[in-house]
Amino acid sequence: MNRIAESELIINSRGAVYHLDVRPEELADTIITVGDPDRVGEVSKHFDKVESRSQHREFVTHTGHIGKKRISVVSTGIGTDNIDIVVNELDALANIDFESRTVKPKLTQLTIVRVGTSGALQADVPVDSFVASTHAIGVDNLLNFYRQENNDEEMHLLKAFITHTQMGSQYAAPYIASAGSSIQKHFVEGFHHGITVTCPGFYGPQGRVLRLGLTNPDLIDQLTAFRYGNHRITNFEMETSGIYGLGKLLGHQCLSLSAIVANRVEKEFSKDGAAAVQNLITKTLGIISGL
Repeated sequence: MNRIAESELIINSRGAVYHLDVRPEELADTIITVGDPDRVGEVSKHFDKVESRSQHREFVTHTGHIGKKRISVVSTGIGTDNIDIVVNELDALANIDFESRTVKPKLTQLTIVRVGTSGALQADVPVDSFVASTHAIGVDNLLNFYRQENNDEEMHLLKAFITHTQMGSQYAAPYIASAGSSIQKHFVEGFHHGITVTCPGFYGPQGRVLRLGLTNPDLIDQLTAFRYGNHRITNFEMETSGIYGLGKLLGHQCLSLSAIVANRVEKEFSKDGAAAVQNLITKTLGIISGL
């Protein structure tokens, strides 16, 4: 096995991976990711027991139990640049021996479930509802730095998306990845399902106009109108494509769940987004703890 150099995998003085400041024994195999560091406590308050807590920069991690189920909740911050850090370090904690700095001969498959917020792109996906993303299309460029493999369905969907939006030339080349089927099948009732588009920003990249003009003022309409067979784009946000893309390449089961706090077609915003998120947390923990 090739040894991973100190410059490539940074381990701090307490034997923890650098950005997350988590040691291998402090991470569960089932992980919930949230964007907001303050939301970690909103998840872990439902645990029967919290066994460890850590924080470094925007990365907060609590690990504990609901009944016999061991769960970690980790904050990622916003954007796929942070997702690159978090997913790679979660995998390192599970699958790299920190003493020898080599990949373990037997790999661990993690279950990673994002619980976040999102804006709907279909009129029939109302505010305060929930979306489970079947696929993620990234227009953020992260996965283009990694060697990717797509199945036929993913390749056809991506080609249709690029043809429809013409986003393959002026913008970063879009990429696609699917949810983990083993975890997705447990999140059916009470969820809308569709493609999530992951954007590299909140304002212009999501079609918002404040003081700056946009290169594509028709973005929202283009995304809403996209169809490929039974597939359509239900929502967009800023993390899912990174989680799905890296998770798939590393062999993990990933799912992104979103509380819809805005409907961009109807131009509505939730009157109590915090309550919607709390309802999604409760529903997600109820399902995960029973698996």
